[in-house]
Amino acid sequence: MSPDLRGVMRTFATGVCVATTYRDSPDGRHHDAVTVNSLGSISLDPPLISLSFRKESVFLADLLATGAWVVSILPAGARELAGRFAGPRASRVSEIALLEATPGERTGALVLDGASWLECTLRQPIDLGDHTLVVGEVLATGHDRQAPALVFVHGTYHSVTDPRQVSGPGQWGEAVG
Repeated sequence: MSPDLRGVMRTFATGVCVATTYRDSPDGRHHDAVTVNSLGSISLDPPLISLSFRKESVFLADLLATGAWVVSILPAGARELAGRFAGPRASRVSEIALLEATPGERTGALVLDGASWLECTLRQPIDLGDHTLVVGEVLATGHDRQAPALVFVHGTYHSVTDPRQVSGPGQWGEAVG
C-alpha cells in the first residue's frame, strides 16, 4: 500500500496565491494566471522564494521562457477569484481580461489589486518527481500587514480573520523594535 500523501496534505493549511506570468509573441503579450498554494520562503539574504508546478504545465513553460513572475497572496475576500484561476488554462484565458491588476514595474507580470505581492525573476528551476520547483529572486514587494488571510485546508477555502492570529513583530524570527 502506498502512502496517502494527498490525504495527509489536505490537513495542512496553506496560503492561497495567484501566480502571474506572460509570454511575448509576434502578436503581443499574453498574460496567464493560476491559483497556487505551494509558495515557500527560502532565504532572506538574498530574498528567494519557491513555487511548484506540474512539469506539463503551460503556465510553467511560459514562466521558464519569460523568467519573470508575480505571486499575489490573496486576502480573505478573494475566494471567488481563487476559484476562477484554479482550473485548466482554457478556462483561465477569458478570466485574465477581467483581472483588476497592473503590470509590475520590474517584470511586467500582473500584480493583483488588493493583494500582498512578490515580484520575481527566475533564479533556478529544479525538476523533482512529477513537478518543477522554481526558485525566484524577489525584486519588489507590497503588502497589507492587517489583511485577513485566505487559506486552503480540507479541500476548501477558509478565512483567517482574527487579528490575534496574524503574525506580529517578534514572531517567526522578526526583530522587535
